[in-house]
Amino acid sequence: MPMPRFLPCVAACALLALSSCATTALSKKGSMLAKESFDSDGAYSRSYAQTPAQVCQSAYRALLSQGYVAKQVAVDAVEAVKNFQPEAEVHEQMTMRVSCVQQASGRSWVFASAQQDRYNLRKSNNSASLGVSALGSLSLPIGSTDDSLVKVGSMTVQDAGFYRAFFKVVERFLPPPPPAPEPTPEATTGPVPEPMAQAAPEPRFDDAAENGAPAMP
Repeated sequence: MPMPRFLPCVAACALLALSSCATTALSKKGSMLAKESFDSDGAYSRSYAQTPAQVCQSAYRALLSQGYVAKQVAVDAVEAVKNFQPEAEVHEQMTMRVSCVQQASGRSWVFASAQQDRYNLRKSNNSASLGVSALGSLSLPIGSTDDSLVKVGSMTVQDAGFYRAFFKVVERFLPPPPPAPEPTPEATTGPVPEPMAQAAPEPRFDDAAENGAPAMP
């Protein structure tokens, strides 16, 4: 039986459709990286005159003042979490990570990053099984219901206003900056003045008499 003439056209159209779908899928996968832009606006960092230990301690107190629970506290790093429930079956968790690094000038860099995770409540019914010798195994609707949170999303907070508000709270707990060092006096580079010669003392009459010289009339 000869092959219909339209079959090669159908096959060619199918190949074109598959290639276009593959190109679209690749573009969708690569579109996530296109959203990342390494800006130099400094939304995630600040510079302070205090030491890294003082800055991280202030960040720790700032997070506690906003209801966060500390998970890790070190001299140069702080991690804290806060839970939210915007809906009955939706749970969100905010994780704040702060790192403090000393600069060569003696100042400190502080870097902050917030991660927001989203969970949904999933319910699963567990039915009980009853074994009967004549009928086999029967499933009866007398089981239990298990509730579990399933992670459905995670993202890094990129809102510059969020970090601006956070650093303002940190600045409330910063100690006063150290005083500026006093300028050292400059050393004189001119010639050192020579000591002045002292004049010889004039002779006295009593000294001349003691040495046998005739006294003046």
